[in-house]
Amino acid sequence: MSSGSATEVIPGGQLHDGMEWLEADGLGGFASGTATGVRTRRYHALLLTATQPPTGRMALVNGVEAWVERDGRAEVLTPQRYSGGVSRGARIESFTPIPWPSWVYVLEDGTRVRHDVFVPRGRACVVLSWSVEGLDDRKLRVRPLLSGRDYHALHSENVSFDMRAIEGRGVVSWGPYHGVPGVVCASNGVYTHAPDWYRGFSYAHEQSRGFDHVEDLATPGFVEFDRVGGESLMVLASEAERERLQEDLEIRGLRGTVEEWRRAEGTRRAGPALDAAADAYVVKRGGGTTITAGYPWFTDWGRDAMISVRGLCTARGRLDEAAEVLSSWAGAVSGGLLPNRFCDSPGDIVEYNSVDAPLWFCVAAYELLRAYRERDGAAPLGLRGTLTGAVREIVERYAAGTAMGIGMDESDALLWSGTPGTNLTWMDARVRGQPITGRIGKPVEVQALWVHALCIAGKSDPKYKELSKVAQRSLVSKFWNERLACLYDVIDLDHRRGTADTSVRPNQIFAVGGLPKNLLPADRARCVVDTVERELLTPAGLRSLAAWDDAYRGRYQGGPDQRDSSYHQGTAWSWLLGPFVEAWVRVRGSTDESMRHARERFLEPLIATGFAFGLGHIGEIADGDAPHGGRGCPFQAWSVAEAIRLDRVVLKHRDTSPPKAAKGSVFARSGRSGPVVTTQGGVVWRGTGALR
Repeated sequence: MSSGSATEVIPGGQLHDGMEWLEADGLGGFASGTATGVRTRRYHALLLTATQPPTGRMALVNGVEAWVERDGRAEVLTPQRYSGGVSRGARIESFTPIPWPSWVYVLEDGTRVRHDVFVPRGRACVVLSWSVEGLDDRKLRVRPLLSGRDYHALHSENVSFDMRAIEGRGVVSWGPYHGVPGVVCASNGVYTHAPDWYRGFSYAHEQSRGFDHVEDLATPGFVEFDRVGGESLMVLASEAERERLQEDLEIRGLRGTVEEWRRAEGTRRAGPALDAAADAYVVKRGGGTTITAGYPWFTDWGRDAMISVRGLCTARGRLDEAAEVLSSWAGAVSGGLLPNRFCDSPGDIVEYNSVDAPLWFCVAAYELLRAYRERDGAAPLGLRGTLTGAVREIVERYAAGTAMGIGMDESDALLWSGTPGTNLTWMDARVRGQPITGRIGKPVEVQALWVHALCIAGKSDPKYKELSKVAQRSLVSKFWNERLACLYDVIDLDHRRGTADTSVRPNQIFAVGGLPKNLLPADRARCVVDTVERELLTPAGLRSLAAWDDAYRGRYQGGPDQRDSSYHQGTAWSWLLGPFVEAWVRVRGSTDESMRHARERFLEPLIATGFAFGLGHIGEIADGDAPHGGRGCPFQAWSVAEAIRLDRVVLKHRDTSPPKAAKGSVFARSGRSGPVVTTQGGVVWRGTGALR
């Protein structure tokens, strides 16, 4: 596919607030915003850092107010939305999110101003630059807008905010609150101290979600850049970054430091489009590595990390990175359980509330060790010991019985799970403390995972190999719903033998796809795939419930209770397209033709719809009803991971020659600029009819 510049830039007239960009720092912090420049979420900020990587996130600098002055007349560049309306900025001629967000503004006299934002990986800072064409007597002024708050909170004007500035060693710094990281600012401009408050910013997305949405921000002063025909540079950093930043400035100067970061980031982001997206989710935790479930509000959760590591790391050949992730989590296994959330601050408790996360660990460990064997002949001995030891503990404790009603039923070798009030599967939404989809008993995807875990453990202990065969036969015989030609979602409901949940849900697909092998006879596997395709498939993913069900909710909207009630009751999930497509090609013999067709029909439209929401990424969910508008988290790890796994593993060409990038491929190497996804109807990357 061509990467011509004409199709890589989004014209200003096609921009809307639903297009969001993300710059992650690899530590859990990030910068984010919209293509229009208007902040619509409390999470949109330029400097949002993780004080306890990857958690303890604090919004330090929420945005800037930038304007160009000439002969005493100011033209504002940056638009803002206040509770009384929108303060318009300069006209945006174009915007591109790749390799990082870049805008071209047009002033009233036709002068163009280019503005770039990027975050260097591994640094708790953000680089802002402005370039005004031509040398003249214009001046650019930039006011940082500060809060110093928890990233879930909002900020109000108060007398405690410390407006004082400290200047020295080429930087100016502010320390708004005790116990909150200060902000360090380096620039090639001149700082003027002029404290003020900007009041009543309104975040439209928060308002639509039923949350508080108005915020006040403080500004201690502004930076003035004289004769702005050159490049105006500003680096905003957390106080924790001060020492490293000042060392860089003393060695290379500001311009040299920024250029070195640009070169490094340009190289890192020059590969396939989703590789750059994948890097955003692989972050540091202490001395190890973990995976953040999504941005802007998720942290690293056990289930999400175990599902995502296969695509984000293993499928990309980042085996050592995958090893770091799995080794970190292996050390947290307790009683056969894996935390779904770590203890990150005083008063937190480690949450062991997932039946499937440990089983996903077993699968991820197996696939990583297999990848090492294929590449190197064998995985490092220490890694093999760590991972196989954790798998053994999980399977042994599950078979013997562990917490929350998890244990093997000796009569059929299937796995019980759940007690009243719990919801241990990935369908874990709760409203006012009560599960929406408790799924207590024997959930179908848990059995598929359990069969695989037993089979994996059986490679070193024959008794588990035999149990895996028994469990697989039980799954085939007990879950078959003859009337609907598919699998029951849960059997032995609430631990009552002989009962079944006949809801048509996507969880059954894991018996055929998404895991190392198909567990069903060929005819039943085909029926399951056909039923899921007919009842649940959308361009944005699989619905979580068939539309004809009385419990179906086709729109994910309204306040928190309304949204949580519909989260797994019809909402479409992008990550589920991974196991579905794998099942779809399997039942067609995994031929080259079926894989080409699957790529064109399923994968490329998924990328297109995802890129129109969280730019360069794939979002979490979409409405079950047409037009399947993107909802929820705009940057979701397992959605990106499954798209990559499809491309690199499931739909990989069998021949040894490098595959050619087909029209619409989002995986073509694209150099500095990103690709445009196309369909038969034309270009969709640029947001026409965008899902939001």
